[in-house]
Amino acid sequence: MELTTTQKSAFISEMLSSEAGINELIRVLLDTFSKQERALFVEEHEGEQCNGFRPRRWRGYGCSFELRIPRTRSGNFQPLILGILSGQESERALLFHELYTRGLSCEDIGAVCERIYGYHYSKQQVSFLSNTSKEEIYKWLERQLSPHYLAVYIDATFAYTRRDDRVAQEAYYTMLGLLPDGSREVLCVVNHPTEGALNWEAELKALKTRGVERIDLIISDALQGIERAIASAFPHSSHQLCVVHFKRHALNAVSKRDKDRMRQELEDLFPISGTSLTPIKAFEKLCTFAERWGKSYRSLLSLSVPRNIGYFTYLMFPEGVRRMIYSTNWVERLNRSYKRTLRIRGALPSADAVVFLLGSVAREMTEKTYARRLPYFQEWSTK
Repeated sequence: MELTTTQKSAFISEMLSSEAGINELIRVLLDTFSKQERALFVEEHEGEQCNGFRPRRWRGYGCSFELRIPRTRSGNFQPLILGILSGQESERALLFHELYTRGLSCEDIGAVCERIYGYHYSKQQVSFLSNTSKEEIYKWLERQLSPHYLAVYIDATFAYTRRDDRVAQEAYYTMLGLLPDGSREVLCVVNHPTEGALNWEAELKALKTRGVERIDLIISDALQGIERAIASAFPHSSHQLCVVHFKRHALNAVSKRDKDRMRQELEDLFPISGTSLTPIKAFEKLCTFAERWGKSYRSLLSLSVPRNIGYFTYLMFPEGVRRMIYSTNWVERLNRSYKRTLRIRGALPSADAVVFLLGSVAREMTEKTYARRLPYFQEWSTK
């Protein structure tokens, strides 16, 4: 039975009078378009045959309905509507991931997306969709690296992590590399339950398997045994201990009335410009400093140990770059970005979940903030 134009108009008007009718009409139209598109595909490709349908649920903009996606025997047919829907889902997953790495909880993301798409997403759905980019993040963290870095800053941050039904703070190792063109990039984000020199040695050696051949300078804190770890992995690299950590330790050892005097002496002890001091001469001044202050504060006598010559490696480099290489400040700023993202999370369900989240922050920083080329390293050299 063929309907008249008037009957067709009346039928469509009735369908459009309710939300359910509108959804059903959209579904019928999309199914019809897809079937017609398959018919043309089979006609244009010799040997092709129709092969039924597969269901596909679509949600968005207040609509939710089940589509019947046509198939062909070879599986080569992809209807246009499927590409559109896949693109929307990819866009949605990207949005979820972006909001997740910005620190929003799954519940908050669900509320935001309900306002945008007109459909409520549960916490489980948000978590699933935001994790679709996990493989991409892991692949980026394992990418091939540059053969040469002017400097590599290493440091670990700690995050509450669930492991074997227990929650404890675990270490997440990060390396930030400075390239010869003045740009920077995060080299790795790796989990170990604790921070130790042997773990750092393993991670530094792992850089070689990803293409790193030469590092001019490695900057770290004064973790016990870190010198041996660096010498084992990159024996020709110079090593700078973090001066900011040294100053903080020294100031914490004296009383409040002596802090201003100590602070001024520390500035003189670690000059940035206008000095011809060598690391050896600067270390001799440190020994004198430790002996003088050690008379009042015995703990400061230990500052004259031989390993502390490593605090003055920066004096071997041009004045214009010394302030940027005499501490781990750059990588510690990155750690603070990690903390901002982690703060709202509490304990994450696994170490992999933490690495994924930190890796997302690291990639964004690498592609945006760190991509800018700093002009200070054009005359990079050592004395």
